[in-house]
Amino acid sequence: METNSHMQNKKQIIDLLTTTPAQELFNEADKVRQENVGDEVHLRGLIEFSNICRNDCLYCGLRRSNSSVKRYHMADDEVISTARQAADIGFKTIVLQSGEDLYYTSLRLCHIIEAIKKFDVALTLSIGERSESDYKDFRNAGADRFLMRIETTDKELYHRLNPGMNWQHRYECLMIIKGLGYELGSGIMVGLPGQTIESIADDLLFLQDIAVDMAGIGPFIPHPATPLAKEAGGTLEMALRTMAVMRLLLPDINIPATTAMESLHPQGRIMALQAGANVIMPNVTDGEYRQLYELYPGKPLANDTPAHTQNIIAQKIHAIGRTIGHGQGGHHVEITMQ
Repeated sequence: METNSHMQNKKQIIDLLTTTPAQELFNEADKVRQENVGDEVHLRGLIEFSNICRNDCLYCGLRRSNSSVKRYHMADDEVISTARQAADIGFKTIVLQSGEDLYYTSLRLCHIIEAIKKFDVALTLSIGERSESDYKDFRNAGADRFLMRIETTDKELYHRLNPGMNWQHRYECLMIIKGLGYELGSGIMVGLPGQTIESIADDLLFLQDIAVDMAGIGPFIPHPATPLAKEAGGTLEMALRTMAVMRLLLPDINIPATTAMESLHPQGRIMALQAGANVIMPNVTDGEYRQLYELYPGKPLANDTPAHTQNIIAQKIHAIGRTIGHGQGGHHVEITMQ
């Protein structure tokens, strides 16, 4: 199988996505993962602090036009106390994720960031498109990483699925974030209506070209309260194939085993860990909020507690001979091989 140094050809990527036996591809990605980032699985505590969004993306359960959603945004102190609890049970990275909710001004978010950084954790933001000055403010307040999926590099498809949004602007936001010194996470959705294998190959080359520090690859899962409710959705195999090729293209980055994969198969995240992934992002949001943040249906452990969720995931990680990382698990860390 082609290695990273020789595998920058679109045709080779398409072959890996379509004709290479799946298990052969997964085994190679797992080997590259082990050689480059080791056997530690890094856990990121995910706080979904608002399900309010100004956008109307056709695939998303939180889209502005979905009137069936019970909307919420957590109070500042509630976000901070949730992060403290996550840090107390061992999480070294906190991820703050929300819809694009402008209730959280730069000032409000900087207050939250500064408070959470006192817990000796890495802090990741996943809050969408903001101004350059906002991104600077968040970085200065202590935010370490930023996640924002490009979703697809097919601009016509992007604009059809994301009405009112602009692909070029999203790309420029990613470049601003990278230029400010954040660790940059991006990613794509696999199986979108109208998406082609050629398009997925372009997406992977794009993520390689912008040198992401983290790449999230997840299957499209139709939400019943969206215009795409009756679409077929993506398959777990193609999502895993895409993720595995991502590992071959960028051997030392962080790649999460996405929750959406477990929505398609009870062992989806473990299958991802055995096909190149090295990160899991357990939901540490507590109470009713866990059910109300529904990007897609069937989220695993939606009714669970953070501590029990962490315990279940830890058991699964240990069952496949992997260990839980004890550090913050940034991209540019030295790996100690066992």
